[in-house]
Amino acid sequence: MAAPVCKMVARPLRNFLTCISGTYLQNSLCRGLSVTVPGINVLKSKEATVSAVSPWKLHGAICLQRLPVVSKQRNPIEDQFAELMHQVELEKSLLSDHELRLLEDADRISRQQSGDYDSDEEDAADQEIITAKDMEDAWEQKLQKYHTAPRLLESVDMDFSSVDRCLGDSLILLAKQQVGSEELWLLPQLQWEAGETLRQTAERALDTVPGANFKARFLGNTPCGVYKYKFPKAIRTESSVGAKVFFFKALLSSHSPSQTQKGAFMWVKKSELQNYLKPEYLKQVNRFAISI
Repeated sequence: MAAPVCKMVARPLRNFLTCISGTYLQNSLCRGLSVTVPGINVLKSKEATVSAVSPWKLHGAICLQRLPVVSKQRNPIEDQFAELMHQVELEKSLLSDHELRLLEDADRISRQQSGDYDSDEEDAADQEIITAKDMEDAWEQKLQKYHTAPRLLESVDMDFSSVDRCLGDSLILLAKQQVGSEELWLLPQLQWEAGETLRQTAERALDTVPGANFKARFLGNTPCGVYKYKFPKAIRTESSVGAKVFFFKALLSSHSPSQTQKGAFMWVKKSELQNYLKPEYLKQVNRFAISI
């Protein structure tokens, strides 16, 4: 009877020891994994840092526009429409104060020429009366002395370095940039430097244009366009494949005259961009450059 009792007591004890040993192995395995996982994470973070170095150089560029100063010259259709609206307004409008005064003067003259004219009803004879016709004559003399400034000045319009050319159109600033061994006309741009935003890079690009002295008002902190190009094969390397240019729009707010460097920059209309920009670059610029 004693032997079965011993077996009954030994079985639970054996199961208890087996459970303890299994739990110990499991904890040891988990502890080992917890020790090795951070090491794996460190290695992965280093690999991600190495792979994060892009072979593309970042550039910030500015699309600086000078808005029209005067209205554009009207075309024949606009002239006809303006004449029609003037005629409609003339036919439907009420008489102005000046036109009413002309009628009063005409009525006074007609009564003076009539036989039953009573001078007591009018002003004293020695008082000078200025009629509406006299005022029209004075206005006509002032108008003859007034001369409007010419809308088109060939000497200024042909000077591409002048910000006052083509006052009726919107102009875009182009600067001569060195790309490899070539000199190209581009929107002012510079390579991004660590510690600055892309907008600050675009601001610095405007400040480095020789003899510009332009002040700009940026239209936000977000780029309005991007252009990617590869460097010439002679200077291309595995760590420097090409450049990505991020454009920022800005409006000319002020400028101070200075001794400009001829050929360093120019102001062109949107229709003239095709004469200076390469087709692929022009395609990207036309997406955000608006002719107002």
